Amino acid sequence: MAAPLPGPLGRAFVDRLAETECPAFTARRQRRAELTGASHDPIVWAEASGANVVDADGNVFVDLTSGFGVAAIGHGHPRVLDAIRVQSERLIHALGDVHPSDVKIRLLEAIAKRMPFAGARTLLATSGADAVEIALKSATLATKKPGVIAFEGGYHGLSHGPLAVCGYSAAFREPFAAQLNPHVRFAPFPGQDTDVGAAIAAVEALIDDSIGAILVEPALGRGGVHFPPSGFLAALGALAKSRGLVVIADEIFVGLGRTGVPLVSVAEGLDADLICLGKALGGGMPISACVGKPEIMAAWGDPGGEAIHTGTFYGHPLACAAALAALEVIDTERLGERAVELGRAFTDSLSQASPSHVVSIRHRGLMIGVQLDAPGLALVAVRGLLEAGYLALPAGKDASVIQIVPPLVIHGELLEEAARVLVDVLGDLR
Repeated sequence: MAAPLPGPLGRAFVDRLAETECPAFTARRQRRAELTGASHDPIVWAEASGANVVDADGNVFVDLTSGFGVAAIGHGHPRVLDAIRVQSERLIHALGDVHPSDVKIRLLEAIAKRMPFAGARTLLATSGADAVEIALKSATLATKKPGVIAFEGGYHGLSHGPLAVCGYSAAFREPFAAQLNPHVRFAPFPGQDTDVGAAIAAVEALIDDSIGAILVEPALGRGGVHFPPSGFLAALGALAKSRGLVVIADEIFVGLGRTGVPLVSVAEGLDADLICLGKALGGGMPISACVGKPEIMAAWGDPGGEAIHTGTFYGHPLACAAALAALEVIDTERLGERAVELGRAFTDSLSQASPSHVVSIRHRGLMIGVQLDAPGLALVAVRGLLEAGYLALPAGKDASVIQIVPPLVIHGELLEEAARVLVDVLGDLR
């Protein structure tokens, strides 16, 4: 491991990066350095396989981020690589929704089989934000109402439609407020100990004649790894149905085995009308999906004779082939069950060690949040983990949570060692 990080080759890349990259990211790293008193220059990824990442200087890291959750089945899974190779020799690009590829159609069928409702209809896209954008448009078409109830702490992407419903931070919305949907209301996202009745009452108080949809992450990811109380999601769905509202479940981060189940909304009894998928869906390729009940998606059927939402790369053949392979891996390797076993072992080891600064550990499967006792402390901790050879991210608006979301294929021994290293890193914090 080079010291300090990045090493000389990585530093040269970072210098080049500063000359060409949008200053938004350079400024963010500078702010973090000012907050923590330590460098936040990035390492530069060169290779990745399974749960390991190699940087430009040849340093090997254990990835506890899954590349923002994308590499749920591991980086460069052989089945995904083979599917991409085979597809690349047949067809790289088709004509989208005008003349689609055969592999796109097979993926739509595979997604429909995984839905809790019959007759599922899907619009494919390239990013999670795209999928949420489609869901918001679908709800508006179906209800003819512009209003949406979203949740504080919720993160749904930063393009204009999703940004309007982003409860993670008002600072994200403020520069663009004049361009965003003004009919959005934010309800508190209830913690595990919150009274369900009180939480539902807070949502109901926000419903007026302008509201047509409720958008919810079944568990908050970037918002701090928070899980709602048992029964809340089912009650939320019941409230929505009683008021004629469309329910959108954002499963982009939490779905497809991350928490141990295929879809959290289904496991928790939420009767969603629209389900957004992404991240793990593509096995590393950029693809997402908005999947809806047929009666909701029928609202797209006569939009003045035009296809009023589409994209050049939606349903891209390489991404569709990768997604089919990724779904097969999740099923055949029983990664949801594995996530439960590994997550329990990791959190048990961490709890037994009673690490410094830890207030609580929240988890479902391999979606783990380590709550620290001071704002900003997770920024310092994740830098310490990086220098020890582990990639992790802070979560929560105040960066007080260490988010642990490794690939679901990670070896148990690597996770055990990660727990020991995390205890040491936390012990060194002042």
